[in-house]
Amino acid sequence: MTSSGVRPLPGRLVLLGHPVAHSLSPAFQNAALEQAGLPLRYEALDVPPAAFADVLRGIVAQRGAGNVTVPHKEEAARRCDLLLPAAERAGAVNTFWTDADGALVGDNTDIGGVGALARHVLGRAPANLRVALVGAGGSASAVLAAAERWPGCYVAVWSRTPERTRALVDRFAGVAHATRTLDDAVRDADLVVNATPVGLHGEDVPVDPLALKKGAAVMDLVYRRDALAIVTRGATPALKRAETPWVRRARERGHRAADGLVMLVEQGALAFERWFGVMPDRDAMWSAVR
Repeated sequence: MTSSGVRPLPGRLVLLGHPVAHSLSPAFQNAALEQAGLPLRYEALDVPPAAFADVLRGIVAQRGAGNVTVPHKEEAARRCDLLLPAAERAGAVNTFWTDADGALVGDNTDIGGVGALARHVLGRAPANLRVALVGAGGSASAVLAAAERWPGCYVAVWSRTPERTRALVDRFAGVAHATRTLDDAVRDADLVVNATPVGLHGEDVPVDPLALKKGAAVMDLVYRRDALAIVTRGATPALKRAETPWVRRARERGHRAADGLVMLVEQGALAFERWFGVMPDRDAMWSAVR
């Protein structure tokens, strides 16, 4: 792919989050940019919440574009001049750009990423499922926006903040239902989704795998970048990227499980298309993260 037909390049391409040191986005986005022959570099900026508004204004002044991650997705939606339908429905922005008039445009490609991850872990298109969703932030809203497109699905939502849970359930009343306890949410679930930061660091898990019913699938939106595990293939030890503690423990008990890497790469590929009007080389992206 060449840059022929590509939209005017943004002045800067960034990831805004706190923290962001663990992010793989610069690795695969820069691989895609290089493969496309685009003279840009994607950079990760660690932005505390108190500084987010000022930093975002500065990026817009540079006619910038990029991604937003935890904890800024909902605040980014409030700061945009124009929200595309997916971002408006989710109430969260993970992809943004500055248009020709200097307006800040927000979109949500996490929704497409959630769908890709669900198909990956289930081995089929999601349909007729009881889903347990843990969390009530911007990532959880993307899960519910995706689940609205899954025929016959019921989503039981639980978080540590009942007020946020209720607000989220009210917005997605057609598919989402609040539960009083975490056990109530996961007891009969066919698919259990972690949309919290639990597991990003340390060995904590969002749900005890013993609480999952037999045959339930596990979808962890968290992924781990730097942790490496020693695995043995035959007599030869090798290094492999370690998945989250929850995914590892669920697999040990026979559950299908996947971390958030598939979602991360897919939402990034969809964001690339929004910024430049062309699809990236997904093979180059996956080579970079592997």
